[in-house]
Amino acid sequence: MASKQKGITLMSFVIVLVVAGFFALMAMKLFPMYSEYNNLKSVMNELAKQPNSASLTPAQIQSDLARRFNIAYVSSVKKEHIKVIRAGRGPAQLNIAYEVRVPLVANLDIVGKFDNTVTLSGASPGG
Repeated sequence: MASKQKGITLMSFVIVLVVAGFFALMAMKLFPMYSEYNNLKSVMNELAKQPNSASLTPAQIQSDLARRFNIAYVSSVKKEHIKVIRAGRGPAQLNIAYEVRVPLVANLDIVGKFDNTVTLSGASPGG
């Protein structure tokens, strides 16, 4: 009577290990990008809730954001990514759109595109 073997072979185990390792590598590369984006959203929301944030000039907003980004470990956002939108009589909005590129393996990169817009509170200048 021959007994049946149960379980996986060494080759199957190695394949499962390689697939699990690849997904672990992806998670380790993606987590910092999304963590930074969550920090950025919280900073933008704090600025939007600030009284009369709509009356700040774009230079004041950029300066304030730079200080807050330094505290919140947001390093991917540059000045050219920050836009203050004042359209007619509507409320002023702050938009930040940027891209993060992280090397994955050899010449392959992971690219994350992030875009967030908040409405600034208070009266806008001239409004």
